[in-house]
Amino acid sequence: MTRWWGPRKSGLGSWHFQLWAPAQTAPKLEIEGREPVEMAARPDGVFEAEVAATPGTRYRFRLDDGLQVPDPASRGQDGGVHGWSRLVDPESYAWQHADWRGRPWEETILQELHVGTLGGFRGVANELERIAALGVTAIELMPINAFSGTRNWGYDGVLPYAPAESYGTPDELCALIDKAHGLGLMVLLDVVYNHFGPDGNYLGAYAPDFFHAEADTPWGGAVAVDEPAVAAFFRENALMWLRDYRIDGLRFDAVHAIGNPAFLDQMARDLRAALPDRHIHLVLENEHNEADRLAPGLYDAQWNDDFHNVLHVLLTGETDAYYVDFADRPAERLARCLAEGFIYQGEPSTNQDGKQRGSASGHLTPSAFVAFLQNHDQVGNRAMGERLTLLTSKEKLRAATALLLLIPQIPLLFMGDDTGSHAPFLFFTDFHDELADAVRNGRRKEFAKFSAFADEAARERIPDPNAQATFAASRPEPGPDAAEWQAFYRGIIGLRTRLIVPRLKGAQAIAAKAVGDKAVTAAWRLGDGAVLTIALDLGEHPALPDHAGEPVCAVDGRFAAWFQPA
Repeated sequence: MTRWWGPRKSGLGSWHFQLWAPAQTAPKLEIEGREPVEMAARPDGVFEAEVAATPGTRYRFRLDDGLQVPDPASRGQDGGVHGWSRLVDPESYAWQHADWRGRPWEETILQELHVGTLGGFRGVANELERIAALGVTAIELMPINAFSGTRNWGYDGVLPYAPAESYGTPDELCALIDKAHGLGLMVLLDVVYNHFGPDGNYLGAYAPDFFHAEADTPWGGAVAVDEPAVAAFFRENALMWLRDYRIDGLRFDAVHAIGNPAFLDQMARDLRAALPDRHIHLVLENEHNEADRLAPGLYDAQWNDDFHNVLHVLLTGETDAYYVDFADRPAERLARCLAEGFIYQGEPSTNQDGKQRGSASGHLTPSAFVAFLQNHDQVGNRAMGERLTLLTSKEKLRAATALLLLIPQIPLLFMGDDTGSHAPFLFFTDFHDELADAVRNGRRKEFAKFSAFADEAARERIPDPNAQATFAASRPEPGPDAAEWQAFYRGIIGLRTRLIVPRLKGAQAIAAKAVGDKAVTAAWRLGDGAVLTIALDLGEHPALPDHAGEPVCAVDGRFAAWFQPA
């Protein structure tokens, strides 16, 4: 039989409930205020029931041993991830911009946002006019699905279908997306299909086949996406965000931890086939640098960590931990990134125990790579959550920002970048008791490999993830020179919008090379034959190379860009 997840309307006032529970013999459906309902057994471990109900009704499942669990595909929770699930009618919201079909990928200028630190769905909605005025064309929401507690940096979710209660209601999420579309903004969403958080995941109690217990991952057994019911769970989730909430695209978190390219490829094909009349953008995070996933008809792009890593070395001089792979000849590595996308294309990686990492990527269009100077990982995974505004000079950061926004790769900003924020973005959770202790101690142990935190006393200064103050400190307050940064971003984004975006489709690199220890030049032939040339020098005594003609952009003697029409 066809498997799907979550309740669905099956008639006037009637809802059909379904649960994949192959380890159970007679689970029951509980509707608040009623006697438990026997569920009929169907093939392959599926149980189902049809009952009269209305949107807002609270329900859950009772397992054979009496354990009461929420629907794993709950569209909304009441009382947290251990509480009741609520019926949500996906057709109830009255869309004001129902004719929105999205924007082409080449027009994408992203800004990543954490909904919780911005005041929930309503808080993000209040920021949209400012973001659109900056010239950004798409926001990317960090994961918004239900997690344990009231605050989480995003990657400990356990109910992938349910918007977090502390962020707002499903209708408030719809209103945020609707408003964005009215302003010409796309909305992308970060989804996590490689693991579940440590509190509130009951799947193993009734569907142990959801995981490969023998596979070792940082989060326990690997998600068994080769099982048809599990693959359907994630496919239906992705479709829900794209179809019911009219999200414009998805960023798939850490797919290297899924370890199943066939599942990923089929996911892309299924989503595109289901929504052929819209611009749907699919983006990967993939440490394996697999160019095959970026073939036509699959994924539009991959987050290019290589770009960030090598720029971070050039901007800060840090070479600890995962930056060690980029410490040697960073200017040459940056040149390769600008010309070919990935830096690691099959070379051995110190961070991966000398294993080969990546595949050839020079044949891909530059827009197959999402470039960034920082994001939630590269700030939040720092012990103290420092931003680049505190780690390098203003002049170097301005030059690197101009590079990010004017190269033909797709640029991504992190919230607070455009206001020069000095506020940290820390790792924060809302766990309690033994789990809180384990997360706090594990976080501090993780940084023992960094020289600055080699001794225990230094690690004790790392903020407690569970403290309310850690979350409060992570709000992206504007920096002391916010107006100056905003004007700078508006100007550079305006150049990209006028000179590069209309010519981006079909762009290809001409050449890139290092011209000093911290200096590079690069050139691209854009889709209409125009040539874009850039020069960057992050050395202590910058000296940009001579170039015929006046630059269309020059920044503090460290960056320049020239544009030659076809």
